Amino acid sequence: IEAEVQRRKQLIHQSVERKAIISERYKRKHPEVYTLQESFLVPGFLEIVRYCTSPAAHLHGLLRYIESFSDKRIYRLPVFTEEFCQAFVDELENFEQSEMPKGRPNTMNNYGVLLNELGMDETLITPLREKYLRPITALLYPDLGGASLDSHKAFVVKYSLHEDLDLSSHYDNAEVTLNVSLGKNFTEGNLYFGDFSRDPSPVPKYIEIEHLGAQGLLHRGGQIHGALPIASGERWNLIVWMRSSAIRNRLCPMCNKKPELVEAEGFGDGFTETLEDDVAETVNLCSLW
Repeated sequence: IEAEVQRRKQLIHQSVERKAIISERYKRKHPEVYTLQESFLVPGFLEIVRYCTSPAAHLHGLLRYIESFSDKRIYRLPVFTEEFCQAFVDELENFEQSEMPKGRPNTMNNYGVLLNELGMDETLITPLREKYLRPITALLYPDLGGASLDSHKAFVVKYSLHEDLDLSSHYDNAEVTLNVSLGKNFTEGNLYFGDFSRDPSPVPKYIEIEHLGAQGLLHRGGQIHGALPIASGERWNLIVWMRSSAIRNRLCPMCNKKPELVEAEGFGDGFTETLEDDVAETVNLCSLW
């Protein structure tokens, strides 16, 4: 366990080194996709955001605009245009084919891209979370800090016949997760969802949900879920783990204990520590992870 703790602490420094090399040497194929533009978002998504930012917005009104599944608080909504998805995946494939160093999203996904290393965090994902997603999550997940999601980890995962086919059951290091299907052409590979991690039942009930192109699924990070094998083609998914330091400072979502923090660079898994001068910074990491 101690060896794994040390390995994870080193990941932060290794990521910073890779990001510096990529920033200096990588030639972007579609530089426009690195900065969020409203034209990337479909009108239906913008309509949802407008409703959520209106003075009279409430949960039941929002549910008229989005699709919900069972009682597991899983919701589907349109997000990106197909044109953006195609350009985005083309950029990711260009990066994959380059000689740049590449960090992988996690130990379960062997193929994919960490978007902060590619330089997309500040200009693409942060404004998406702050301006567009947070008004939605504030209504859907108030108990999980939906109105105070102040950091994230964003990455893209890839499934294909000769690489990763599926993803086994797990839950995310996040309060709320957005999962967007970017394409390309594939068959099968539905997502499945079980219990909430803190409320396991003796006989868990699973539901399957088809992942539609350019559509997003919002769910609680602690919802146990996975991806069934694709039967053909290739699929890319954008995953955004959104975190609320106000929530996780009290209880680590992975170990269900009050976190013991050590210094870290960047978002530090979304934990913060109030310093003597009462200035909070997202610079610490749960010592167990």
